Amino acid sequence: MNSAIETMLKHRSIRKYKDTPLSEEEIGTLVKAAQSASTSSNIQAYSIIGIKNPETKQKLAELAGGQSYVAHNGHFFVFCADLYRHQVVGEMEGKDVTESLESTEKFMVAVIDAALAAQNTAVAAESMGLGICYIGGLRNNLPEVSKVLNTPDRVIPLFGLTVGHPDQDPEVKPRLPYGHMYFEEAYNPERTSFEAGLHEYNETVSSYYKERTGGKRADTWTGQMAEMLSRPQRMYMKEFVQGKGFDRQ
Repeated sequence: MNSAIETMLKHRSIRKYKDTPLSEEEIGTLVKAAQSASTSSNIQAYSIIGIKNPETKQKLAELAGGQSYVAHNGHFFVFCADLYRHQVVGEMEGKDVTESLESTEKFMVAVIDAALAAQNTAVAAESMGLGICYIGGLRNNLPEVSKVLNTPDRVIPLFGLTVGHPDQDPEVKPRLPYGHMYFEEAYNPERTSFEAGLHEYNETVSSYYKERTGGKRADTWTGQMAEMLSRPQRMYMKEFVQGKGFDRQ
């Protein structure tokens, strides 16, 4: 096993950082790593906004649900789906690209491109001894986040990424069983084996929480997921996305 794979298998979210800003060199390295990610047809349909200003971080922390580590970290990156530059490209070249930019396909391309770039950033950061945590809470209030970040139409902030020097050392959280996640040739929805894999994972997750909390928690994964999914969240999203010029076709 090489060092890159070892780094990926040791991933855990870090939610407490030392009060040490990333250097310009570190930031530049991470952005270059992001740009090296695969991108559909070289469209590069994403942008990254870096946040250093403590007041801006604090505002975004509040909008993300009061997550303190959004305000206190080495650097905060926001990954955006971005088709604004492609609108400009169409105008520069005298081509009507509106139908394409407003298609569901190009919306998916932009989201996937941003996610690939972010994961490159995450792996690069962890290989440098830094810690990371993804912040989906920005989607709690994207209209306000968009105002803070001054994102125009055809640009949507998707999620944040805190990066910094870790000030904690949490355990790696167990993932779903290999056989429940990986199928060969075709998906296997057979219910008995499907539920067996979930029961197996519930036992693993419950043991993880018991050990981590000294017996105060014994959550199961299916219990967590069912509770979360029974309370729909961010149901404004379709209207917001379409209002920003995405996913209209």
